[in-house]
Amino acid sequence: MPKMIVSIDEVVIKEVQLTKDKTTLGRRPYNDIVIDNLAVSGEHAVLQMTGSEVLLEDLNSTNGTYLNGKAIKKQQLQNGDSIEIGKYKIKFVGDGVADNFDKTMVVQARPAVAPVARPAAPLHSAEPFAVATFHASIKVLSGAASGREVPLTKVVTTIGKPGVAVAAITRRQQGFVVHHVEGAGNPTLNGSPISADPVPLKNGDLIELAGTQMQFVQT
Repeated sequence: MPKMIVSIDEVVIKEVQLTKDKTTLGRRPYNDIVIDNLAVSGEHAVLQMTGSEVLLEDLNSTNGTYLNGKAIKKQQLQNGDSIEIGKYKIKFVGDGVADNFDKTMVVQARPAVAPVARPAAPLHSAEPFAVATFHASIKVLSGAASGREVPLTKVVTTIGKPGVAVAAITRRQQGFVVHHVEGAGNPTLNGSPISADPVPLKNGDLIELAGTQMQFVQT
């Protein structure tokens, strides 16, 4: 089943399965895919699915709809296509494409950066010059994916259920931190709520969100 993966600044905020013949996208709450941002028109675009083919059509939006960097009015989507609306990116994953991770885990495409001979970046830098060499993973302790262990090999890894509750684990030079990304129910770290401010992780920490309990393992 085809799906749309919505992200901003390379952090996934929601994942939507295309189950209807017509799926609307826009800022208004009645859309199937809601992006609450002023750069997005109330009724911005529509996705029309016929069999395994998906057609993207811009609905005369104010800021336009871009497909792989080019403004479009109507265009058939191919697996891996990137739709840009304002600062948001929506990746189209075609029908029949294997998903390597359980739906409770969404791994970002921002790769880990190899260490280079340059001065260390300050803590607040968006992209560190060097990445910590220690290894860590998230072990799922409950739910359908119980027992699964997901290596934290990327700079940013999101965990949770898009549209319900999502947290992001970020690899920094001095270790890993976790912060809340989206969702009505805040995730917890060892029983305490996780806010939007990054919190350092240590080996054995327990994270719970969207009814799933996970453990941070660092070696």
